[in-house]
Amino acid sequence: MTRPPTAAQRRVIDAADPVTGRLRGTPAQLTALVARGLAFRHPRPPHDHFLTPAGHRVREAEPAASPPDTPAPPPEPAAGGVFAARVGGEEGPAGPSRAREVHSAWQGLLELRRMTSPDGAVDRPCAWERAHLVRAAALALEAAGHPPAGPDPADGYRVRATPQPEAVAVYEADGARLRACADTLREAGWQVGEHTGPRTAARYLLASPRRV
Repeated sequence: MTRPPTAAQRRVIDAADPVTGRLRGTPAQLTALVARGLAFRHPRPPHDHFLTPAGHRVREAEPAASPPDTPAPPPEPAAGGVFAARVGGEEGPAGPSRAREVHSAWQGLLELRRMTSPDGAVDRPCAWERAHLVRAAALALEAAGHPPAGPDPADGYRVRATPQPEAVAVYEADGARLRACADTLREAGWQVGEHTGPRTAARYLLASPRRV
């Protein structure tokens, strides 16, 4: 991509589903995004369009400032804000509405797996999950009902990035809950091993997306 997307294209990208990257726009807008390498058209019906990894990077990047003589577009209303899986350690929503959001996000991710896998399988992570390891692992855990840690790390899981490629660390103070997290991630298509911290002797999981 040699130049940034237009304002209209940026709005289409920003409005993409936060988990699956599914796009909604006019045929001309979607075709232009495909030509720029920011989207792809799924070969199977209903031939929906999805963000490519480059499109996800554009979506997550801060938009460039508008020239002084260009009026800013009016803000678009958002229903409940943008969904984000809880990785642990942050304050977050709870209750039935949050459970519905998490369930919907997980079902959307399974659909993305089905549509982007050559054999339509949903038992292994897709490209989006490999590009967003922490969020993908956290979504799998939260969707299975595991409680994410709040500000007190003793009350749930925490998912963190690691220096290893395609691997995240999962911490849980309770040993039984840590093993339950491992089972959940394996069922979600992740390879999981249990390790001991060299200095703290605390147990943690190292998880990476399974390829086959």
